[in-house]
Amino acid sequence: MHGFAQNRNCWGPLAGRLASERDVLALDLAGHGTASEVTADLWQSGQLVLDAIGDQPAAVIGYSMGARVALHAALTRPEAIDRLVLISGTAGIDDPNEREQRRVRDEALAERIEDLGIDAFLDEWLALPMFAGLTDETRFLEQRRTNTAAGLASALRHSGTGTQEPLWDRLGELTMPTLVIVGELDPTYEALGERLVDGIGDSSMFVVVGNSGHSPHLEQPEAVIDLITTWAAG
Repeated sequence: MHGFAQNRNCWGPLAGRLASERDVLALDLAGHGTASEVTADLWQSGQLVLDAIGDQPAAVIGYSMGARVALHAALTRPEAIDRLVLISGTAGIDDPNEREQRRVRDEALAERIEDLGIDAFLDEWLALPMFAGLTDETRFLEQRRTNTAAGLASALRHSGTGTQEPLWDRLGELTMPTLVIVGELDPTYEALGERLVDGIGDSSMFVVVGNSGHSPHLEQPEAVIDLITTWAAG
């Protein structure tokens, strides 16, 4: 599952490398790509992922917003997920006041997306410091432009961090092997990643990818591919 304002076509070489050895299903999250008209909160999005998985247990990889969806899917039906990879993810904002402030910011951003339109918004979004490590190729601008302003605004309103129920006290329910990946140039998510691993416990592994920011799988793809494939092989 991809991050906010991406879609299923924004994984770079990781998806292709994984698909050379196993079946891979890349999903469009609610409000994105072919699911631009789908409205769903994080729990509902997690259920949609489980519906796509079906009866065969799967390894699930989620990045940023996709990591939060993956976490909700894993807590909804843990037996459906035999391995879990969370890239630059979080289990939510604890403090109610901070969470409400984030919800207000998410709403303001949703309104700005609607006002600007998709092209102008993407120019602003990809200029943020957290995406400084992306190249013209890994920005996936053409693929992102297949999203809609209305869909992205809906995704923020229903699945933004400001609306996310904090799940830190439930992480101990996750017993499947879990790999948490962050970039060393993204200190906020490095701290969140450490906390995820602390909460999940002995079944988890924490890796900080050097010389990468919020998108380590795109900024250092070979390192992350080697990491995930080696870990998935046990």
